[in-house]
Amino acid sequence: MRSRYSAYALELPEYLLATWHPDSRPSSLDLSKEPAIKWIGLTIKLAKPEQDNKATVEFIARYKLSGKAYHLHELSEFIKLDRRWYYLSGNQPDGH
Repeated sequence: MRSRYSAYALELPEYLLATWHPDSRPSSLDLSKEPAIKWIGLTIKLAKPEQDNKATVEFIARYKLSGKAYHLHELSEFIKLDRRWYYLSGNQPDGH
């Protein structure tokens, strides 16, 4: 999760696509949107293994857009294939 956050902050779409599970990976990813997002922090609230090849990560990523602060609170699902973890999907926790 931390490496994917860093890839968003550094605008590295190739890395993000390479770490996205093939079943849910988009064909392309454009991170050069205007106005630019400035990522300013990541807090991992929970990292929970579900099975040997599945895990859930709850995080809050903070960012600024046009000078205003926001946050993204997500429960992300990861799957391990061939000893590598891949992002599968993410949802907002209930009540958020």
